[in-house]
Amino acid sequence: MPPKKGRGRKSRKPKGREEAPADARSDAVRDRDDGRDVGADFALPETRTIIPEDQVKLSEKEMDEDVTRVLTANDPNVPANIIVFHYKDREYKRLPPGPSDHVVFHLELDGACLHIESDAAKAQLARQRQREEEEEERKKAVRAALAEVGDDVDVDAAESGKNQFNYSERAAQTFNNAVKQRGVTTEPPETKVFGATVSQWEVYDSYMDEWERVQHEADIDKGPRRPAAMSVKASAGGGGDDDDVIHSAAMGKSLRIMERMVNQNAEDEIYQDFKYWEDASDQFRDGEGSLLPLWRFADGRTRRKQVTALAWNPAFPDLFAVGYGTYDFMKQGSGLICVYSLKNTSHPEFMFTTDSGVMCLDFHPQHHALLAVGCYDGTVKVFDVRKKENTHIFVSDIKTGKHTDPVWQVSWQEEDLAKDLNFFSVSSDGRVANWIMSKNELKMETVMLLKLVTASSEEPDEETSLTGLAGGSCFDFNRMTEHLFIVGTEEGRIHKCSKAYSGQYLETYVGHHMAVYAVRWNPFHPRVFLSCSADWTVKLWDHRCPTPIMSFDVSTAVGDIDWAPYSSTVFACVTADGRVLVYDLMVNKHGALCNQKVVKKAKLTHVRFNATEAILLVGDEKGMCNSLKLSPNLRLVTQPPKSDVPLKKGEVAPPPPSRLEIEIGKINSLLASADAAVPVEESAAELAAAAEGKGKAEAEAEAPAAV
Repeated sequence: MPPKKGRGRKSRKPKGREEAPADARSDAVRDRDDGRDVGADFALPETRTIIPEDQVKLSEKEMDEDVTRVLTANDPNVPANIIVFHYKDREYKRLPPGPSDHVVFHLELDGACLHIESDAAKAQLARQRQREEEEEERKKAVRAALAEVGDDVDVDAAESGKNQFNYSERAAQTFNNAVKQRGVTTEPPETKVFGATVSQWEVYDSYMDEWERVQHEADIDKGPRRPAAMSVKASAGGGGDDDDVIHSAAMGKSLRIMERMVNQNAEDEIYQDFKYWEDASDQFRDGEGSLLPLWRFADGRTRRKQVTALAWNPAFPDLFAVGYGTYDFMKQGSGLICVYSLKNTSHPEFMFTTDSGVMCLDFHPQHHALLAVGCYDGTVKVFDVRKKENTHIFVSDIKTGKHTDPVWQVSWQEEDLAKDLNFFSVSSDGRVANWIMSKNELKMETVMLLKLVTASSEEPDEETSLTGLAGGSCFDFNRMTEHLFIVGTEEGRIHKCSKAYSGQYLETYVGHHMAVYAVRWNPFHPRVFLSCSADWTVKLWDHRCPTPIMSFDVSTAVGDIDWAPYSSTVFACVTADGRVLVYDLMVNKHGALCNQKVVKKAKLTHVRFNATEAILLVGDEKGMCNSLKLSPNLRLVTQPPKSDVPLKKGEVAPPPPSRLEIEIGKINSLLASADAAVPVEESAAELAAAAEGKGKAEAEAEAPAAV
């Protein structure tokens, strides 16, 4: 290493002293060892400034100017234009830029290491040394005690817990099963060589067989089998309809059962709620209930149609029919009838089409496969749902009789052994007609002409004044007195009529000032019926009193009403704003127990109770049919009262009241105020009608009314 030239700083030159000559300086710095001149090899570093060709040339003033630069935390590599589809708003939206840090910690654990110089580490080492010293002192005390006794035992070996006589260190490893190989050898299928000569006739026969097969597959959905000539030819060729297992009736039944099983497995939660779920909150709220939505029945061909009719089958509680049409005069088209089952909610069991929109329908109470249908063009039809064909078995025409306006309601009558099957209908043309099913045709008999009844201050419209008849919109027959029925009109009047006395009305009830949409007799009491109207009200009537007993305002048009089959005081109604209201007059006479909105932006048109299950069906104007389950507070059944009167010796306890007596007693308690204002004697016209057409059954049915 060469010697240092100096101390790294310059010495001041004293004043007045001359600088030494160059030769003297060079001799002073010469190396003494090898005589090499160190100053001759040293050179100062040279600095060169390289200016790029594209550099901006600035003046001195511009170079002295301060330029501010702001540093931000934004990462330019982070994407800021990510577009995703927002399913709630059903549109594409831009996501805001996320954080710039793309590091993801999959596992993070707190360490247990301490620095050896830290206080915690020193304290831990001190505790460890203290434990070692205590252990050593304990071992010394044990050795001293053993030495006094004279027992020569190794303390360290005794404390290890190992057997000192036959101990050996061993390692264990799990046993691996031996690998097995399996091979299967199969015999190849037999092969045959086939050869034939094809003629023109064989080609023609093969072509005809293929054409017949295609025609048969096309005719399966339509119902009728192929012509007899083709069947004979097919059987001669070795195949026929009886040999077609795929399209046989047994295969269709098996597929239907399999479809129901798959549907019930897919909707197992809904079926569990339908069978077992009960709203526990009803225990903590008296006088209130709720509706649980279950299934929504719809089909692709019912999208632009409205639900215009609902009817449960009287024999099969899981089967119901839905009629589709429209109430708009400007949008009339074809009609559709779908028969659904709760066992298969995905697709209708039967389906029938009509040329005009379906307005009403009803199942026969004894012959459960017969379905009467009323259409918008005034025709009535009868279908047999057992037949696979999409055709009616009876239809009305101009020759045998026909309504001139839409048929708003049809109702089957109880079968009489001496008469043919018959049903009644009401239409806007002002007629209530009886349709008799003969062998070959459907005969029409006019039962009642709805004469116009108006007050002196009211003026009828032009069409009504020309015909002199009121447009009928609904009707219902008394279940206790068969000859008695009530009719609701488009003018807001309700008329009580009799099949045996068709000359005039027995009574006219004035309470509604707009069209009456539905009237329903109470299924337990022979004197009480309900009515609903477009004037936003539901009214309860006693047919002996010309004014309503109770009135309920629901703040919008009421589309339909229906009595519950399990209680004489429970009924439901649907409104134009999509609400379902359920009333129980024994619990609350002034308000509904349940006021629940079922659909959004749709009008509810019809409602029906199930006869055995706690299910409510409602239809809307969008072609949907919703099923709802009633909570326990909405389906309370009054139990027979227990007698607390002690019995004397030998005295027999009186039998408890029947279900009918209990339900009639509930209604009689509501009618107590009305009975005091109405005399017991009926009007002269009603007595004449009863004397002319009432028989033994009617007299027995009216007996409970005096309870």
